[in-house]
Amino acid sequence: MYSKKVLDHFQNPRNRGQIKNPDGIGKVGNIVCGDVMYLYIKIAKNKKNQPIIKDIKFQTLGCAAAIANSSIITELAKNKTVNQALKINKSTIVKSLGGLPPIKIHCSLLAIDAFAQAVYDYLSKSNQKIPEKLIKIHQRIEKEQSLNL
Repeated sequence: MYSKKVLDHFQNPRNRGQIKNPDGIGKVGNIVCGDVMYLYIKIAKNKKNQPIIKDIKFQTLGCAAAIANSSIITELAKNKTVNQALKINKSTIVKSLGGLPPIKIHCSLLAIDAFAQAVYDYLSKSNQKIPEKLIKIHQRIEKEQSLNL
């Protein structure tokens, strides 16, 4: 059912935990399956003065796929510029995990949404321009959460 990489990231999650004083926090959940993800980011500047994901951690309550997806997105985003990391998509995650059962693809979308929310939070707090793509993701998540109350 699960690839070796999914099982490895589930059994040995990378970057699990919480960052003290994070620059951004993303929280998402899926009312249908019950998964909840928190993603924390710490931003620094590289030599070109671009913001990079200096540290990234997660706390996920969910199934093996949800934990594996949370773990892999932290590995894919860490030490990348914010712009590079925002290019991570569902296909990137699924491929990096060696595939996912079709019924578990939504877990990769949750991980992307949690990361997008963390970046949105960082940009909002630091009064920076928020890309239209992030605004749309944020609005969709806010709407979904308000419908699930």
